[in-house]
Amino acid sequence: MSTLAVVEEILRETAVPMSVREIVERAGARLPSKSKTPDTVVARDLSMDIKKKGDGSLFVRTSPGRYTLRGLATSNNYAADQVRPAGAGAQSMSGAIVDRGARKPAAAAPARTGRADREAEGGELVG
Repeated sequence: MSTLAVVEEILRETAVPMSVREIVERAGARLPSKSKTPDTVVARDLSMDIKKKGDGSLFVRTSPGRYTLRGLATSNNYAADQVRPAGAGAQSMSGAIVDRGARKPAAAAPARTGRADREAEGGELVG
C-alpha cells in the first residue's frame, strides 16, 4: 500500500483536517516507508500529489501542514472556516484557496563587527 493510500484511509477515518505529525502517529507501521523521518515523506508525497494533480488530487491543504480529503473539505461545515472561497485568501500551488495564518517574524540582522563599525562606536583598534 502506498503512502498516499494510507494517508487517505486515515483522513477518511477521522474526517477532520490533520497535521502531518498526527497522520504519521496514527499510521504507525502501516506506512510503507522505513524512513527515519516519516513526517518528511508524508509531507512531500502530499505536497507533490497536490502540486501535480491540482484540483484532481484527493487531498487539499487546509492550512500550513494540515491536510484533509478534498471531498470532506467541501461537504463539512468546518471546511468553510479553513478553506476560503476564491479571492478571499492566498492561492496555493494547486489553485486551492487556503488560509496562510500568521507568518514567522523575520530573523534579526547579524551584528556588525567590522573595523568601520568599531571606529564608528568609538572603540579602540588594536594592531
